[in-house]
Amino acid sequence: MMPLFKTKHLSIKLTGVLCLLATTGYSQAQLTHSIYQSTTNNMKNQAQQVVTEFLNAVQVADIEQLNTLLHPDVEWSQPGNSRISGIKHSSNEVFQMVGKMFELSANTLKLTDIKSICVSGNKVACLLHWNAAQPAGGILDVDNIDVYTVENGKITKVEVFTADESKEEMFWGD
Repeated sequence: MMPLFKTKHLSIKLTGVLCLLATTGYSQAQLTHSIYQSTTNNMKNQAQQVVTEFLNAVQVADIEQLNTLLHPDVEWSQPGNSRISGIKHSSNEVFQMVGKMFELSANTLKLTDIKSICVSGNKVACLLHWNAAQPAGGILDVDNIDVYTVENGKITKVEVFTADESKEEMFWGD
């Protein structure tokens, strides 16, 4: 019987478990499926936990927590053709973008609602609602869908989709 894992101790223990399960009617395929399901569930749980912690930190502007959850080489894709749009290639570039967003919104940008969180493997899609107001009267009131990729407890990729790109472009300017 070929071990499912490479380490010596785990392989021996797994072989023993497989023998025990075989005597109780479980096949290696059933056990492999069970291990796969458990691993997949753990990955989903970790991804959801990391993104939930990230969004909570966004809501209270906890920069230290945000920095621990973003991978230093995160790739962040911000939609549209405005001053904040484009692909960011590091957490430093993401923080610069967010700083510009706060500057342009007179520090009023707020994540006001986390409407939905959906998980598939290590990807987490969130329906979010954002509000901001500019002193000159510009108002941002928009839903976004953000898709986060989580690897080893860090957010490594973010794709932002907006429900109203023209409204965002008008608010953020060019």
